[in-house]
Amino acid sequence: MAADVVERIQANPKFKKMVSTRNTYSIIMTIMMMVVYFGYILLIAFNKPFLAQKVSEGSVMSIGIPMGLGVLVFTIIITAIYVRKANTEFDALKDEVVREASK
Repeated sequence: MAADVVERIQANPKFKKMVSTRNTYSIIMTIMMMVVYFGYILLIAFNKPFLAQKVSEGSVMSIGIPMGLGVLVFTIIITAIYVRKANTEFDALKDEVVREASK
């Protein structure tokens, strides 16, 4: 019985569309995160004078600190975006596919 339900789920075009959309979305988000993270790391490695510039005249904070915080904030934001999409769109599609397969 369970194997039959799994086969019906895997054969459902909505399931295939959901998996494709989720995978594409995940890959795009991963690439975005890698570009931001490795871009920051490469900046640290190859352009230290740029990151060492002061934020403003008389400031003790360099540009690198807000940029590092920006990487962290970016990570939190794209994680929240993915979780929201997963909890709304992807879960709704999953529930619909399971409901159709269980009939």
